[in-house]
Amino acid sequence: MGDHFLDADIRDWSPSTWRSKPIKQDVKFEDQAGFGKAIQQLERLPPLVTPLEIVKLKNSLREVALGNAFLLQGGDCAELFDYCEQGMIESKVKLLLQMSLVLVYGAKKKVVRIARTAGQYAKPRSSPVETINGTTMPSFRGDILNSYEPTPEARKPDPSRLVEAYFHSAATLNYLRAAISSGLADMHSPLDWGLGHVLDPTVKDKYQKIVHTITEWLEMMQTIGVSTGGGLETVDLFTSHEGLLLEYEQPLTRICKHPPNVLLTTSNAQSPRLNGHLLPSSSFPSSGYYDTSAHFLWIGDRTRQLTHAHVEFFRGLSNPVGIKVGPTMPASDLAPLLDILNPYHEIGKITLITRYGCDKIATHLPSHIEAVKKSGHVVVWQCDPMHGNGRNADITSATSENSSPPTTTTIKTRHFTDILSELQQALQIHKAHSSYLGGVHLELTGDAVTECVGGAGGLKEEDLSLNYTTFCVRG
Repeated sequence: MGDHFLDADIRDWSPSTWRSKPIKQDVKFEDQAGFGKAIQQLERLPPLVTPLEIVKLKNSLREVALGNAFLLQGGDCAELFDYCEQGMIESKVKLLLQMSLVLVYGAKKKVVRIARTAGQYAKPRSSPVETINGTTMPSFRGDILNSYEPTPEARKPDPSRLVEAYFHSAATLNYLRAAISSGLADMHSPLDWGLGHVLDPTVKDKYQKIVHTITEWLEMMQTIGVSTGGGLETVDLFTSHEGLLLEYEQPLTRICKHPPNVLLTTSNAQSPRLNGHLLPSSSFPSSGYYDTSAHFLWIGDRTRQLTHAHVEFFRGLSNPVGIKVGPTMPASDLAPLLDILNPYHEIGKITLITRYGCDKIATHLPSHIEAVKKSGHVVVWQCDPMHGNGRNADITSATSENSSPPTTTTIKTRHFTDILSELQQALQIHKAHSSYLGGVHLELTGDAVTECVGGAGGLKEEDLSLNYTTFCVRG
């Protein structure tokens, strides 16, 4: 079981082999000298997360895939460097904790928590350029690449931002770990996780009843002398982002010995398979490549081509990985994709994040479930009910009597009823196909933004302009 067998279907793989493949959503840096310097610095910097933490998540996701736990993943659509601030970090964590508390209470299952944070700085765009006030310039691609400021110069990809992204991720992670270990997630005081953004008194009342039930149980256990410590004061919270910018992911991918708690549980009853051949247990690799930029990374719906760069990069990683699956995914592509990314058939190694739209899920999800069943892979099925339900809304700017005529801007929004509909349909379809919907993947923030219509806040389209903060208004 030596390091020579690290290859295990990646003998021809290294963190740089993706460069020989065609790539979608690529980036051109004019400052090649600055780019080279940034990469060298990233290669020297310490890992942001450790293999031990990554494997702990992978083991937890195995339980999700087997139906014994539930995955809650959420955070910003496009994380900005400015979000690296105490209040914003805490508000997102508290919202995830609130949601997981309700899930634990309702589903009676352990909840695995993954935040879209400490690295979600890159965004895919439908077009590399956009026209603003008559001037055509590069699209905003996220803080890791360029500035949102609408000038051609500010929109040029800046390689120094790669290093900035690392340090903002490190600072966010540092505070996350410190805050959680200091009691931010203490289950003894869940009422401290406020619901100030919720206007519906019924929703508030339901949440408070859940909290009071848990509080009474904790008080009873203390009264009879049973310890309620040892796990209730803290939680595991893992980080994630889309592995879009491979120039950033490559230098943070390191070869490491597998931690001792690696459990190579596969969907084959006899032994794991490699290219269809049974492997003896003595052939398991002792080392692997870990992308230490986050615990969990996913391949986007626009970059999951079987023969392209992103799949090539992800196939060599020991991290658990996600794949966004939309209505353009042929069912026939699923088995080959799973075989490439998960040659050992590890249970829970792959999370399929479905994002169809409420009007398309019934057409596509059933065939995708059946294709995965036939493949022999056991995956985590996760519903993303947000990314397929975007729609446009026209917002008219407010004006005074002496100002110029009002202007109308088209922005992206979502209706809460569409989000809920896709999630409900996903549950029903999985049940009908004897499959387990193991998680949800949500864009969320703990701040009182006005970006979705309906829900507990009762927002209407005319309210969207009150605090619309999304930086990817188009495409």
